[in-house]
Amino acid sequence: MKNSSKSITKNKTKYTTTVGMLSAIAYIFTLVGHFLPIRFYDFLSYDPKDAIIAIAGFSLGPMASLLISLIVSFLELVTISSTGLIGFAMNVISSASFSCIAALIYKCRKSINTAALGLLISSLITVFLMVLWNYLVTPLYMGVPRAVVASMILPVFLPFNTIKCCLNSGLTMLIYKPCVQAMRRVGLIKAADSNTSKSCCNTKAPIVSILDFEIAIVTVILYMVNFC
Repeated sequence: MKNSSKSITKNKTKYTTTVGMLSAIAYIFTLVGHFLPIRFYDFLSYDPKDAIIAIAGFSLGPMASLLISLIVSFLELVTISSTGLIGFAMNVISSASFSCIAALIYKCRKSINTAALGLLISSLITVFLMVLWNYLVTPLYMGVPRAVVASMILPVFLPFNTIKCCLNSGLTMLIYKPCVQAMRRVGLIKAADSNTSKSCCNTKAPIVSILDFEIAIVTVILYMVNFC
């Protein structure tokens, strides 16, 4: 019983540590997006935090994605956001729908094809939800008639959310493997089951260190800076 309790406590500690680490990285990505001029409209700016949140969902399950979505959105609310509680709610809905749905689909069968399918389906659902919420909520935020917001759906909200989901899906697929391998190396998540040979995480490539994880993150940030 004592060994079982110690094991449960150790697993909870690892889970909490991993969620905290990924929350911190996602928040850094949020800061990068906030301070770089990648904007479609006054209050619509792209940041790649949802890629990190999706990776959390693939590695730890949908609940981790939800927790990190809440944590990062709250941190954004109390530090850099100018949209208040409305922006907080929109951020949670956007990040959670994108990452949790993809994680739920991936959980059914862990393969690279399922991961891609999950990201595709979650992107479509997220675009629909965000366009709907923009139509319902943006008039309250901007203080304009709903007809004005409706006229912005096709030229502003639809392309912004579509491009955002596409970029985050591509980024997730690009950095998922090195991120997961690094977390395995330092013991934050379990090694892949040898029976799941088609797993998105299972690869013949050598396991990399936490340095590779940091290099992947820095590379993405530098790419964004150069892009701007």
